[in-house]
Parts: sequence; C-alpha cells; structure tokens
Amino acid sequence: LYFSAQEGILFFYHIKDLQYEMKICADILKPISSLIFCPDYTVLLLVTEQGTVYTYKPAHSGEAVKLLDACSSCFLAADFLTPGNKYCVSVTISGEVQVWFLEDGTCLSKLNLDIEVHV
Repeated sequence: LYFSAQEGILFFYHIKDLQYEMKICADILKPISSLIFCPDYTVLLLVTEQGTVYTYKPAHSGEAVKLLDACSSCFLAADFLTPGNKYCVSVTISGEVQVWFLEDGTCLSKLNLDIEVHV
C-alpha cells in the first residue's frame, strides 16, 4: 500500500496477515495530490498540489525524480497512456492537455481545450 502525507512524503506499508511494516520511500517536500501507477506497476506518478509531476520506481527504491514542473498553469491531473509506461498525459487547470515522454520529460504533443478544468 502506497500513500502520501500532507508534508509530501511517500510511504509504503507492507501488510501481511496482522503484521505491517512502514517505510518512507521519498520526500518531495510538497503536498502530493494524487498517486497513479502505470499498468505494470513499475512506475508511480506523484502529482503535487503545486502542479509538479514526479516519477518513482518502487523496484529501484530510489528518490522520486521530477519529471514535469508547472509553468503558466498547474497540472491538475496526470495518468499513463497505455499500453506500456513510456508516456503520460496531463491536464492543466487552464485546459491544456499534454502528452509527455517519461524518460526525459519531453512534451510530445499538446491540445488546448479552451475551457477551465475542475476536479
């Protein structure tokens, strides 16, 4: 079980029967608004309230890596484009939908919906 705290800490709870173990996986120092796993569970996207998107690879137990940083408008949500885990799609509050290459954060495509987006 992965979850985040208000302080921007990503936690992992390993639960087996009535026993559990807690581990701190990453601390990004910004409140996390959503966590999204890719279909094969190898990469976890962390979206902050400020609109920054990080990737975390559980198998590597490393730090979260900043992938995207909000520019003129905060990212409201992000998710993986399936099949696979090479690309993600994001939407900003201002209605801009973007497709990103996860390896280096390159923006591959964008579309402006010309409408403000809300959750």
